[in-house]
Amino acid sequence: MKVVFMGTPDFSVPTLEALFNNGYEISLVISQADKAKGRGKKVLHTPVKEKALQLGLDVFQPDNINSIESIDKIQQENPDVIVVVAYGQILKEDILNIPRFGCINVHASLLPKYRGAAPINWAIINGEKNTGVTTMVMEKGLDSGDMLLKRETIILNKETAGELHDRLMKMGADLLIETLKKLETRNLTKIPQIHEEATYAPMMSKDLGKIDWNKKAVLIQNLVRGTQPWPGAYATYKNNSLKILEVDIVDKLNEEENGMVVKVNDEGIFVNAVDNCIVIKRIQFPGKRSMSVSEFLKGNEFEIGVSLK
Repeated sequence: MKVVFMGTPDFSVPTLEALFNNGYEISLVISQADKAKGRGKKVLHTPVKEKALQLGLDVFQPDNINSIESIDKIQQENPDVIVVVAYGQILKEDILNIPRFGCINVHASLLPKYRGAAPINWAIINGEKNTGVTTMVMEKGLDSGDMLLKRETIILNKETAGELHDRLMKMGADLLIETLKKLETRNLTKIPQIHEEATYAPMMSKDLGKIDWNKKAVLIQNLVRGTQPWPGAYATYKNNSLKILEVDIVDKLNEEENGMVVKVNDEGIFVNAVDNCIVIKRIQFPGKRSMSVSEFLKGNEFEIGVSLK
């Protein structure tokens, strides 16, 4: 089976590796354009391009995947299937109709729930107990095509979006190989999505990490977990932005206002929420490295009686 692979971030890499290791003919790898990052604005390869070059594969990085040039190049490859994993651009029907087996997408949710750009984050933020990966045939709608295979997993207690991401990207790679094997033998049934049951997982933004202390403690904890490692949950302490990286929940110690720091010790910074008390275990101030509260307190003070905004 001849494959054109489309992907850009770390999440895509295990699937590319799995295709290569299982002997599929990967005639072309398509990734987003390289970007300048860091203080020095050094141009870095995308994770998929980096892996493709290591494997000796041809890489194509168009600014517009739907341009005439891009469509012509893909048509020349004459792929049996196009595998798409977090590529980052919407494909038009001119591309979707090229391969005989269609364009197969690996999506990090149990569709039709959490269509969109950030399914892993929103599953945790919304307090879901389970999630998974789905392979589907792409169509012009947003993650709305017929489903092929699903694999479900429990979201672990205190698991962050970053940790869940690393588990699901491996699950997705395995599921894609299983999907292609069944596709080749015609041993696969397409399952239409029930669109009325669809939910949306929009792109993350920095503002989303702002903590509202007038919410229940479990919702705050879910926000902290669901925004790790980016954009991160945060509050304001004495006009300084404070990244909050890890929290626990305990019973309230008193009835001070929500957001008030009511206790500080090596266990953490205790802050009232609407129903319980959040214990901040790990923090990061601007320009500083992340550290546990116990480590921070060895050379610094964190004031009790101050409201985190």
